[in-house]
Amino acid sequence: MRRTVKSVFIIAVLGAFCLFATGCQKSGTNDSAPDVPRGYISKIQVEVRDRILNFGPFVGYYFKPETPGDFTRVQFICFNEHNFYTKDLPENAKLFEGTAILTRLPKAGFDMPESSRINPVYFSDAPAEWLATRPEPKDAFVHFHSCYDAQGAVLTGYWIRHVAVSEFTYDMGGRVGPDSPLYHKVSPGTDKNFAKIIEFDYGPD
Repeated sequence: MRRTVKSVFIIAVLGAFCLFATGCQKSGTNDSAPDVPRGYISKIQVEVRDRILNFGPFVGYYFKPETPGDFTRVQFICFNEHNFYTKDLPENAKLFEGTAILTRLPKAGFDMPESSRINPVYFSDAPAEWLATRPEPKDAFVHFHSCYDAQGAVLTGYWIRHVAVSEFTYDMGGRVGPDSPLYHKVSPGTDKNFAKIIEFDYGPD
């Protein structure tokens, strides 16, 4: 019997991963841009089994391969662009640095949800086979965001480790409260409380 997911729509997502969608309404007060270091880009294209897959763009997230031209392992920076992630810090403040590792989730008799652009599967609902693909240390890689192609979301994506550089409340710029799985207090260091969600991204409109 195929398992199905209890699909819950989250108003502002990533990455996020959150995911993080470019099409979400901006909450900042001006059009200033963050100071993105040279070499970082907002969208990744990676070739997997003769298919070109896309990852991003997401509000405030910028990526750079650890090895030039190799997007199987990338570094990223996340800024509070347009005050999108927290109201505690100024617009464009740097919030996170981190690592994202390209991973293909195995087929597990589980239907990918597809009710909106970004569709979450909580760890409590996810197949054990998917959770087993987390890189080490597993308690640091707690968030997965899929790639997409012209047909929509795919099983290939990135496991993401967020390392906070500041202390703040992750409240999506005040748009979510303590009842949201995204909401949490962040302290400098590896953010093990980041939302434990596997997200399937069907790409921007």
